[in-house]
Amino acid sequence: MPGFFMDVQLDEQEREMKLESYAQGQVAVVTGGSAGIGLATAGLFLASGAAVAICGRDPERLAAAEDELRQRHPGAHLLGFCCDVLDGEAVEKFAQAVAARYGRIDILINNAGEGRSSTFSDTSDEAWRRELELKYFSIIRPVRAFLPWLKQSSSPSITCVSSLLAVQPEPHMVATSSARAGTLNLIKSLAAELAPFRIRVNAILVGIVESGQWRRRFRAQHEQPDWAEWSHGLALQKGIPWGRFGHPDEAARALYFLATSMSSYTTGSTVDVSGGLARHV
Repeated sequence: MPGFFMDVQLDEQEREMKLESYAQGQVAVVTGGSAGIGLATAGLFLASGAAVAICGRDPERLAAAEDELRQRHPGAHLLGFCCDVLDGEAVEKFAQAVAARYGRIDILINNAGEGRSSTFSDTSDEAWRRELELKYFSIIRPVRAFLPWLKQSSSPSITCVSSLLAVQPEPHMVATSSARAGTLNLIKSLAAELAPFRIRVNAILVGIVESGQWRRRFRAQHEQPDWAEWSHGLALQKGIPWGRFGHPDEAARALYFLATSMSSYTTGSTVDVSGGLARHV
């Protein structure tokens, strides 16, 4: 690709660009965008001047997410599409819908899948297959569908939401830990293969982040009267130095950094968003 390996010098005006300008006018796609980290990420990109397309499997949750985003960002360019990222045909239709609406795609955020609590002794063959399929193909199918459009972008990126489990496995999360480790290898490989097309590929490694799943666990324990007290105690029990769970918007800001030209010389890398839970160097 002519000129790709030329040095790029930024002038002082470019260095002083406001945060909002890094996504202004771009088109960002967020899978799993109807709740949690995905929803927070969609909101951050909308606030930064990007057009955003989100997908989710549940039509009601997706509609609720769209309503929330439109209320918070009136007049924003937003597309919601009901889609299971494990369905290759559905993902292709999602990509076509985004391209038809906006005519371009610059940023792909892969965010899908919850963790599976299980040990080696109680994880069935079918459970292994489901977990490996979810973690791998929730990346593979969106990348495959959106890649032709990303190749046409002047500042393309793919950023994946992964887990600290990928590098710091837990025995009660054996299938998820193993699958996450494998997808980090995939992300590294994609970063090398797509570099000639100027497509950067990175990931964040999240620890424990507040979610509907954790809120449901809290509500199931009636003896604890206060979420903050309960989550603080659990964070300390699990060895999180920061003493609390992460917030979805904190993960979203890390995704924003990696997905935009703020990190223009970063590819094949991970950013730790775990409140100090990571014990590796």
